[in-house]
Amino acid sequence: MSLSPSRASDFMQCPLLYRFRVIDRLPEKPSEAATRGTLVHAVLERLFDAPAVERTPPRAKALIPGQWDRLLESKPELSELFAQDDGAERLARWLTEAEQLVERWFSLEDPTRLEPAERELFVETELESGLRLRGVIDRVDVAPTGDVRIVDYKTGKAPRPEYSEGALFQMKFYALVIWRLKGVVPRRLQLVYLGSGEVLTYDPVAADLERVERKLLALWEAIVRATETGDWRPRPTKLCGWCDHQSVCPEFGGTPPVYPLPVVPPPR
Repeated sequence: MSLSPSRASDFMQCPLLYRFRVIDRLPEKPSEAATRGTLVHAVLERLFDAPAVERTPPRAKALIPGQWDRLLESKPELSELFAQDDGAERLARWLTEAEQLVERWFSLEDPTRLEPAERELFVETELESGLRLRGVIDRVDVAPTGDVRIVDYKTGKAPRPEYSEGALFQMKFYALVIWRLKGVVPRRLQLVYLGSGEVLTYDPVAADLERVERKLLALWEAIVRATETGDWRPRPTKLCGWCDHQSVCPEFGGTPPVYPLPVVPPPR
């Protein structure tokens, strides 16, 4: 019984998408945007290996080719992104866009004044209910006072204010895990949007994290019910246009794969 922010978000977005990804494990094509995000994250993580005075935009941009080679080595299928006739030109443009995102980061934060306590930190905790929460935090900063700041890099644009709560869900998830692990409520949650050059911050309190915990427990109960009954209903939204699974989705005339788990009929 485990839940990550991405899988929780999948179920909230569309229960059938959760099933396709977690239970059926259907393959998905890599995307340029998601891969660029992975590349930029790797560069920003590795930059902190250098002494503070050397954490400059040229140094960061110089890391991009090597990190791209490492990505290709670990995931050779990514080469398919630029396998078309104009692949070399598109790759050059894509790498330039990654450089621009990395450079923009320096207008939002000053890495020469930062010494992260943790980078790409895997965290995991088990709630009293038995539900295990896990995830990977981009960066954890700890002030001399002991205050904890959780930082996440986003290569897209910041959401409009009315959608900020959804964007903060992942951060509150991480804050809950840190609180349950260390008994400390993080002082600040910080989302750094490189696509639009904005920083979204939120200072949580224990009551916030208790609400998140209740929400996650209710969400997990719904996931368990769907798993037992095999009732995974699609939830059509504008995001369907980006889904890789339209061919097996009933909303698009498709038929899902045969359900691979035993089904428990609901009580009458």
